[in-house]
Amino acid sequence: MTGVRRVIPLTLGWETLPKSWSVDGCDPALTLREPVPGVLVEADGGWVLLDTGFNPALVRDPVLHLRFHGRNHDITAELPPGDGDPLLEALAEHGLVVPDITVVALSHLHNDHAGGVRHWAGRDAAVHVQRAELDYGLGPHPEPERNGMFRIDYDDPLIPWVLGDGDCEIAPGVRAVSTPGHTPGHQSFVVTLASGGGYVFAFDAADLQENIDDELAVGGRINATPEETVEQIRKLKAIAAREGLRLVPGHDPVVWPALTTELLG
Repeated sequence: MTGVRRVIPLTLGWETLPKSWSVDGCDPALTLREPVPGVLVEADGGWVLLDTGFNPALVRDPVLHLRFHGRNHDITAELPPGDGDPLLEALAEHGLVVPDITVVALSHLHNDHAGGVRHWAGRDAAVHVQRAELDYGLGPHPEPERNGMFRIDYDDPLIPWVLGDGDCEIAPGVRAVSTPGHTPGHQSFVVTLASGGGYVFAFDAADLQENIDDELAVGGRINATPEETVEQIRKLKAIAAREGLRLVPGHDPVVWPALTTELLG
């Protein structure tokens, strides 16, 4: 059997935001503190990292915070305790350093998912993103930034991009599934365990378990209708049902910690 040996959920920070960002039409007075996810995958051939969290400098430095996060007044970014880089510390907790990760895949380019990709600039690695996502993210300023993509995080010619045009395998047992709607080139990931079973990581195609259970549209969208985001949820549910996998929402404040405890103890 080939495929994935181990899956390690990471919590790279939190965001406090109106629930309406996650569930379309929800009362904007309701707020949630949502985890910022990453996933380490030990696959045949090496380690894969799905998403990279915040760029901590843009959160901690007062001037940079005002320049970037201060303009999203209804979203508050929060890093784990300490003054180190949360991504590097998460890797170290599992005995890894940046060069150990030879495949990186970004679900999309929002600042809470692409803030650590800078660590792979100039490295012998593969950084997967959908072509439509990078085209949008590098599009005319300030449109992407108005939608939460901070070009300073990912606009580096030394990042070894591998551009996808739809569903594709990125490592043994790991494939990207195109799920546009939240952003123009959003992708989710199917992770198949060598021992059987596995996970469909929706990331922001479905923030919360209720997006999945009740097929509720996500609130944060770029150039998409609510119905189009529901289509992506149904696509992921169909994959999970057909392949016998667990569908995991991206930012659920109950599901993500529970999965972390289940897999890591």
